[in-house]
Amino acid sequence: MADVATDERVQGLDLEARVVRYADLRPCYNAFIDSRTPGSESKENFTIIGPGVSENPDQHVHIPEPHGFNIGGARQPPECANSQHSHDTAEVFVVHAGHWRFDFGEHGDDAHIKAGPGDVVSFPIHAFRGFRNIGDRPGFLWSVLGGDDPGRVTWAPRVFELAKDYGLMLLDNGALIDTAAGQVPPAGTAPLTPTSRAQIEALRVMRPQDEDEVLWRAPTTRSAGETLVIGNGGALPPADGFTLSQIVVEAGGAIDGHGEVVFVQEGDVEVAVDGRTVQLGVGDTMTIPAGLSPLYASESGATLIAVRRT
Repeated sequence: MADVATDERVQGLDLEARVVRYADLRPCYNAFIDSRTPGSESKENFTIIGPGVSENPDQHVHIPEPHGFNIGGARQPPECANSQHSHDTAEVFVVHAGHWRFDFGEHGDDAHIKAGPGDVVSFPIHAFRGFRNIGDRPGFLWSVLGGDDPGRVTWAPRVFELAKDYGLMLLDNGALIDTAAGQVPPAGTAPLTPTSRAQIEALRVMRPQDEDEVLWRAPTTRSAGETLVIGNGGALPPADGFTLSQIVVEAGGAIDGHGEVVFVQEGDVEVAVDGRTVQLGVGDTMTIPAGLSPLYASESGATLIAVRRT
């Protein structure tokens, strides 16, 4: 029966429809309550697979199919920041481009981590974090959020204060409204109460010595094969609901995989599934149905990031 189900899935499989190309990403400029705060107003947010945690119901979702996790992205110019916040599920960033600083704590001064291209930053749940592009050119972060429904963002109190000054209000149902444009809360809704001191004190406090739990630096010398970054036995602790690996395909080589979401960090790769092929380039994301076995091949060599449901 499993073989029949697999055959039916392959017969109707359109590989190109399962690819989100970097050039086709559709950004949202007002996804969150801090999108008008000076220093944060130029960021672009992307929901690549799943709805993510966007507070704007109009944000475009490229692939809505549930995977057990969400894939997104953030593109920011130099010195653009994402405000201090916390999540109820795991949040992982792969630095695709640029140089970044990740700041922990309500005010971003508990600990700091710097990361560059290829590095992976895995945040524990229930801990304030923010991030800033500290490079001299636009940067892009590819992200994973645990769960089909990763819940809502918990913002530091200062974020609410600044948002009010610039005409944005977050409601208790999780929706964002534009008071500067004359919008008012719909009947039965009210502004979300800012995060309380008791809620803040219940969050984890991150320290500089926690870096080894949070940061994986991409090796400068890479050998063909797969390296488990997040998961049991990996370089970083397990995350809820998924593993994350780096896959290196040597020039002229090929590597077998299985059902997964794959992101091209470097190079070009051909993905083959049951005789069908599709070409991926730098920054492209592809989802392959569970139970199918892709083959990754590259003429010039490639580095991929693979995320799999556990």
